Amino acid sequence: MSDVIRATTKRKPLRERFEDQLSRGSKTPLGLWFWEIDRILLLLALLLIGIGLVAVAAASPASAERYSDATKQFASMHYFWRQAVWIGLSVPVLLLVSMLPISLARRGAILGTGICILLVGVAAFFGTEINGARRWIGFGLIGFQPSEFLKPFYIVTTAWLLSMRAKDPDLPVIPLTGVMTFVIAVLLMKQPDFGQTMVFGAVWVILLMLSGISTRAIGVLGGAAVAGVVAAYLFYDTARTRIDSFLFPDPEKAAAEHYQTDMAHAVLTAGGPTGTGPGGGTVKFKLPEAHTDYIFSVVGEEFGLIACIAIALIYLAIVVRVLVKLLDEEDVFRLLAAAGLAAQFGIQAVINMAVNTGLAPSKGMTLPFISYGGSSMVALSIGMGLLLAFTRRNPYLKRSHYTVRGRNA
Repeated sequence: MSDVIRATTKRKPLRERFEDQLSRGSKTPLGLWFWEIDRILLLLALLLIGIGLVAVAAASPASAERYSDATKQFASMHYFWRQAVWIGLSVPVLLLVSMLPISLARRGAILGTGICILLVGVAAFFGTEINGARRWIGFGLIGFQPSEFLKPFYIVTTAWLLSMRAKDPDLPVIPLTGVMTFVIAVLLMKQPDFGQTMVFGAVWVILLMLSGISTRAIGVLGGAAVAGVVAAYLFYDTARTRIDSFLFPDPEKAAAEHYQTDMAHAVLTAGGPTGTGPGGGTVKFKLPEAHTDYIFSVVGEEFGLIACIAIALIYLAIVVRVLVKLLDEEDVFRLLAAAGLAAQFGIQAVINMAVNTGLAPSKGMTLPFISYGGSSMVALSIGMGLLLAFTRRNPYLKRSHYTVRGRNA
């Protein structure tokens, strides 16, 4: 009889076996992952990746003409095909990371933080120089930006350290995270990368506030932040140059200093509410970095301001979805890690869109999942995978929890 059962099982079509794996009653690792994962959050992330590929296709001809003198149609889509390859590598990474057990994800992030801090230091002193900044480590044709990978690892490590306060309030975890953040900031400013420095600082402050520091400590942090900006303006040439060119432009140099942001605004509004249509944009050919820093403007020209608003709403939906999901989270570490990752994702998107609309000076910050870039795409996929891992909920545990509560009531 057992042989007959085994033979019958083997004859099941592949589709039926796959459906069995994902059925609500399945206890297999894949089945548990499917029902634990926030599928709406996953779909929103995949939607952004799809929109990004279309946006890179729109920006690729302009960037290829500027940076590679492309004349053939295939060459003009150079950045599109490369981005398609990066997406093909990144999506499996996102899914695999989202399947990690929480303990393994935490340990991997802590190890990754140490390695990436060292690599950020290597990049600052010995990295490949591009546009006057040393942010990249290159090995022949392969290069990557360590600070992109450091962001999700740093957030998880900081969340783990701060979560220890719930067990022992006397542990000096706040000074420890402060020292770690300071070291990272110094290395990033050495590159220089003032925009990433601001992201790390903002996320650290958000995590401190969520961890339950006192109102007085929040006031001290606010004063320290103001003092830090003033000190950066007085003693850090890169910050002073960016702030002066944005707030106090020299009339004689204004055209050159504001060319990128002015042109980004012109491209963004050139298509009106509905855009010129795919491939119909012409102003984008005057825009530097159309496929990376200013891809949001290209979307505005070819797909319209309505499309730009829709993209902004997707980012907002991701952040709000995570925060709502965390309202009843009891694990301090998971709460801090997920909130920090969502905050970093939202802050980076806001900065990029603010630069494209002329509300902030140029920062060299990519638009998450939409801008072209291998390091950015893979690192963001790791971050989103970690976010999905930390927001997973066991449906069986939840069901039994409510059953017990109902019986007790």
